[in-house]
Parts: sequence; structure tokens; C-alpha cells
Amino acid sequence: MHAAIAALAALAATPTPSPTPVGPDPDLVSPGPWGFVAIAFIAVVVVLLIWDMMRRIRRGRYRDQVREELDAEEQAARAVEASDVDDQDVDPAQDDERDSDPGR
Repeated sequence: MHAAIAALAALAATPTPSPTPVGPDPDLVSPGPWGFVAIAFIAVVVVLLIWDMMRRIRRGRYRDQVREELDAEEQAARAVEASDVDDQDVDPAQDDERDSDPGR
């Protein structure tokens, strides 16, 4: 009987094995150094594309501003040229007074 108790004590004293992890090997599923290089390359390319896009948008805005300024200067020059050509006042009230004068 002592042998049976000793055998049960020996079985109870042996540790049960801990459960083994049931997932894939982390070395096989991690991206590793090549994955890091690929993601870093994509990030650098995206930053450069955004920088180029902003530069092109800014350049387009500046061109529009210059066009507007040139158009305004051209219109001002035309207005000055038009006022230099005919030195008469363009006042419709004075034209009406001249037309209503019977002595003329």
C-alpha cells in the first residue's frame, strides 16, 4: 500500500506540461528587415510625391496671380489710352443740356 501511495505522490508531484503556443512561428510571419526597407521606401516616395504636388499647386497659384496683375495693368492702360484719345467729358447730363438749347 505504501508503494501505491508513493506512486500516486510521484504522479501528483510531476508537473503537468504547460500548453505549447498554438500560433505560427513569429519569425516566419514578421516582415523582417526587407519588409521594413519596403515600407520605408514607400513612405519616402509618398512624402516626395506630396512635396512635388504642393510645389506644382503653388506654382499654378503664382501664375494665376501674375496673369490677374497683367490683365489689370492692361485694362488700366486701355482706360488711360481711351481717355487720352477723346479729351471730352463723358457726362450725359451735359449732353442733354446742349441738345435742349434752342440757340444752337
